[in-house]
Amino acid sequence: MIKVSVFSEEKAWAKKLKNKELFFKKICKAFPKKYKFPNKKISFSLLLSNNKKIKKLNKHFRNKNKSTDILSFRFNKKIKILKNTYLGDIIISYNYLNKPKSQDLGSFKQKVIKIFIHGFLHLLGFNHVKNKDYFKMLREENFIYKHVKSKIN
Repeated sequence: MIKVSVFSEEKAWAKKLKNKELFFKKICKAFPKKYKFPNKKISFSLLLSNNKKIKKLNKHFRNKNKSTDILSFRFNKKIKILKNTYLGDIIISYNYLNKPKSQDLGSFKQKVIKIFIHGFLHLLGFNHVKNKDYFKMLREENFIYKHVKSKIN
């Protein structure tokens, strides 16, 4: 079972996602079985933020003085899924995902789901530093996204 604790420090998220907790809970519930971790309690936090705040975090933790769409911070370097496991923290920037501003709500939600899955995989130890790792992560992202999309839409 996956539990995501959702926090928001950017008011604009409420315009697009009326019930943020429920939205992300539904995504996790629609994950393929291997990512639901049956008989285990997996948890992580999600901060819905903005470009200004994410830029500060990116500068502080990654020494990159720019905003980005998402940041993921694993709680432990070595991933070992035990009965109770806290994976870490994900931060998503509203401004980054709300481009173009003219996009419809469905497109915005689709972007949010995709980037949320991306961040989740980072918490599980996936990365895209090397080409082979990039393709492995992309395959898993698409696998999870197709599963989620078929159950949510």
